[in-house]
Amino acid sequence: MMEIKIEPLTEEDANALYFFECENRSFFEKMVPSRGEHYYQFDFFLERHRELLLEQSKRTSYFYLIKDLSGMIVGRINLVDVDQVNGIASIGYRIGESYTGRGIANQAVAILLTLPGLEEIKEIRAVTTSHNIASQKILERHYFKQTHVGDDVECNGETVTMLHFVWTRASKGIQG
Repeated sequence: MMEIKIEPLTEEDANALYFFECENRSFFEKMVPSRGEHYYQFDFFLERHRELLLEQSKRTSYFYLIKDLSGMIVGRINLVDVDQVNGIASIGYRIGESYTGRGIANQAVAILLTLPGLEEIKEIRAVTTSHNIASQKILERHYFKQTHVGDDVECNGETVTMLHFVWTRASKGIQG
């Protein structure tokens, strides 16, 4: 199993993250809708990167890079749509194509759920597709409970069902 660390997104990460996103574009677009052609234009990417950092500074989102021990980006994991009043956020993660199947997403979720400074997050919501069995298993392994089956949507020419999950600190007895 590859050892990893997760680090908050910084301004200095822009070039390496751009390379990671471009390198994995076609792989990611097999599982999720495209971010659009403009996202892969470097100037637009830098603008979006700065917007993410601003969101992070306001604590409305937390963006992390998953890195191997040499500092190479192997994935991303985020908490977004943070409701600071009610302590609710949504999780998302993606692993680069050449790093899948190594338990990286599983490790990253485990690390994220125990990060200091996020104790105010009491509930985390997740949505995945019916065909993303690996993601479903990761969520279930970390005490996310499926709450309901959502709508069918078209994703890259295939109809998939959206599955909704929720995790709470109480679901594993985590105090915070």
